[in-house]
Amino acid sequence: MGKRILVQRKGRGGINFRSRKHLKIAPARYPTTLKLAELRQQPVEAQVVEFLHEPGRSAPLAKVKLPDGDIFYYIPPEGVFLGDTIEIGEGAGLKIGNILPLGNIPEGVLVCNIELRPGDGGRLVRAAGAYATVVAHKEDATVIRLPSGREKVLSSKCRATIGVVACGGRKEKPFLKAGTKYYAMKVKATKWPVVRGNVMNPCSHPHGGGSHRRPGKPTTVKRTAPPGQKVGHIAARKTGRGKKLRKTRRT
Repeated sequence: MGKRILVQRKGRGGINFRSRKHLKIAPARYPTTLKLAELRQQPVEAQVVEFLHEPGRSAPLAKVKLPDGDIFYYIPPEGVFLGDTIEIGEGAGLKIGNILPLGNIPEGVLVCNIELRPGDGGRLVRAAGAYATVVAHKEDATVIRLPSGREKVLSSKCRATIGVVACGGRKEKPFLKAGTKYYAMKVKATKWPVVRGNVMNPCSHPHGGGSHRRPGKPTTVKRTAPPGQKVGHIAARKTGRGKKLRKTRRT
């Protein structure tokens, strides 16, 4: 009898799939105690007092101090330095590092750490070197282009940071050996290394077995498939490389 495949093991949880909580410094979220400033329509100035490194996070973490003494952590863009002053609110300027709603950002400006819903603290575009572009404004919504190229419509009240996330050149340095990659992936909530299913035995994976390295069956599975069968292209609309029709001229 074969062992459980990786999909089944992930569903049951375990130490390999959990985030190391003792390595976390603080959640990177926008402050939620600025209601009075929003009512006054005046920006609040905050100062960057420290830069921190959090294992498992590709971008650095900035410790920001508000005028009332409260402290919050957020993902700084390129160009923000120690002791720099950033503005938070609807009346903030278009300076790198400022936090303001999407409705107050002109079209074509690069933003990062975007809220998916107003007040959630920032959900989108948080990896090192990532950025989104403000495409258009509607009545109460803003269209942004994500790093994947997909365009998404969000509420104009969702906040974002002006600029590109710092440490964009981190991925340019190669790991060179498996040991470095091992410790880099150990602090993340994932399993590494991942063995391909078609090189396994048929008892260990649905794609395993056979005299050649091939699945031996269609790799598209339905959305309601059980965990032991749900591998490959899940609920795929189309697979393979699209081919363009070429018009040939008959001579």
